[in-house]
Amino acid sequence: MSFRIRRNIALPLLALVAVLALAACGGGSSSTDVPEGAIAVVGDKTITKEQFDALMEQQKKAAESKKQDFPAAGTAQYEAVKATVVKGLVEQQEWELEAEAMGIEVTDQEIETQLNQVREQNGLTDEQKYQAELTKAGITDAQVRDQVRVSILTNKIYEAVIKKVTVSDADIQAYYDKNPTKYQQPASREVRHILVKNEALAQKLHDQIQGGADFAKLAEKYTQDTASKAAGGKFTAFKGRTVAPFDEFVFSAKTGDLSDPIKTEFGWHIIEVLGPVKPATTQPLADVKDEIQTTLLQTKQNAAMKAWIAALPAKYGGEVAYAPGYAPATATDTSGGTTTTG
Repeated sequence: MSFRIRRNIALPLLALVAVLALAACGGGSSSTDVPEGAIAVVGDKTITKEQFDALMEQQKKAAESKKQDFPAAGTAQYEAVKATVVKGLVEQQEWELEAEAMGIEVTDQEIETQLNQVREQNGLTDEQKYQAELTKAGITDAQVRDQVRVSILTNKIYEAVIKKVTVSDADIQAYYDKNPTKYQQPASREVRHILVKNEALAQKLHDQIQGGADFAKLAEKYTQDTASKAAGGKFTAFKGRTVAPFDEFVFSAKTGDLSDPIKTEFGWHIIEVLGPVKPATTQPLADVKDEIQTTLLQTKQNAAMKAWIAALPAKYGGEVAYAPGYAPATATDTSGGTTTTG
């Protein structure tokens, strides 16, 4: 089942049902309880051979669209693809069971609205173009709608899992105290500079400025520093954040000093110091409280969702049964041997 730990999960049109790269499905074994025409059962949910075949065909189409060979049946590569598809289908059913337990549903109108948005984003509002894209991808409208439904369901589960996650003032204070360097501003100074590629031009501009030429106008015309060009070369230099030769001049010169051409890895600089050095400061907690709260909330929400996902294999492992040839490597089939299929 496809899931990203964030809100508003993007669903590319015609995307395959991806699988979580987390824990294995949690055991399970082959069983005569799996009905004919099915590859697995998860609780009261049956995964049909038709569902499996459809996803394998999509995998094949995806490979062909990239001009890649799809592995032949019986090869290790084919078994790996097969295992991935089976795992994804099992995980999807585990999520379906969880959604039912949580009272989460997806309406037809929600599916229609989301699908229309996806079609519009992909330039497929024309029905003929849409159907042609479906044919090309080897997928049906019903399958696309089901993928849209899964995306909506996933978002709803996410919202349900994280809704009780909170960040306290104590959490914020602790984070602020443990990360002092994040909120410290080094000493700074207002400067102008012009950056050019060769020493001769740098010297020429330096001489013009000494002779009374307008530094800002020369910077607008000649400087290679696009970030400060529009401001006539003016910017705030922070101690330790510029290259060493630049930094050394800026924080040792007097206000009003003009440098000789200074060579750095970026070229040749002419620097004019515009004001006094402002001492290092620390942002007060009040100024960064909202930023910290957002960071901590996202971290805690992600952790809550990961924990929820990690718990699924153990919760449903005993309720998963596979048809012979479809069980993961840790499960045994009805013939008594351990299968190596996925």
